[in-house]
Amino acid sequence: MFLKIKKIPKVNWSSEKPYNFKPKFSTFFFLCFGLTLFGLGEGLLIVSFTGASPWSVLAQGISLNVNLSIGMITFLISVTVLILWIPLGQKPGVGTIFNALIIALMIDLCIKFVPTPSNNIHQIVLAVISVIIVGIGGGIYLVSNLGAGPRDGLMIGLQQITNLPIAVVRAILEISVVSIGWYLGGKVGIGTLLFAFGIGPCVALGLYLVDKIFD
Repeated sequence: MFLKIKKIPKVNWSSEKPYNFKPKFSTFFFLCFGLTLFGLGEGLLIVSFTGASPWSVLAQGISLNVNLSIGMITFLISVTVLILWIPLGQKPGVGTIFNALIIALMIDLCIKFVPTPSNNIHQIVLAVISVIIVGIGGGIYLVSNLGAGPRDGLMIGLQQITNLPIAVVRAILEISVVSIGWYLGGKVGIGTLLFAFGIGPCVALGLYLVDKIFD
C-alpha cells in the first residue's frame, strides 16, 4: 500500500548519491521531467484561484506581521528550511538548484497561458488535479536522487528521524505550516486545504508508481 511507504525507492536511473554533478542522461531527464510536472501542478493550483499553497499562506501570514515583502519572506523561509537540513543530515545537489529554476518557470508559464475556470466546480477540479500532478512529479524527481528541494528535503529528513510513512510526515508538515500561516492572518482556501491534506498521499502515490513501473 503506497500510504505506508517510508523510503525513497531506488530504480535503474537513480543516482548513487545526491552530490552528483555528472549524472547519467536518464537520471537528469527524469529529474527535469518530475520537476516540470511539480511546477505545472503548483502553477495550476495558483490558476485555479482556490487558495495558495500552505507555504505561501505561511509567507503571507508572516508578511502581515513584519515589514517585509512576501517574496523576501518566501526566500527567508527557504533559507531557514535549508539550515534545518544540517541537523537532519540532508545534502543539496543538482536537483536542489533545478528545483527552484524549473518550478518557477512552470508557474510563470501556467499563469501566462492557462485561464482560470469560470465555474467554481471546475476550479475545485483543477485544484484536485494540480495536487495529484505535484505529488506524481515530486515522486519522479525524488527517485532520481539528485538532491531535493528545501521542503522535500525537510520531509525526507524528518521521515528518517521519525520512521513514519512519507505520506504522514508530509501531511503533518503541510498542515502545521498552513495552521501557523492561518493563525498569523494568511488566507486559506479550498485549494490550500486540498494541498495540505492531499500532498502527502499524492507524493507517496508518485513514489509507488515510479517504483512499480521502473522496478
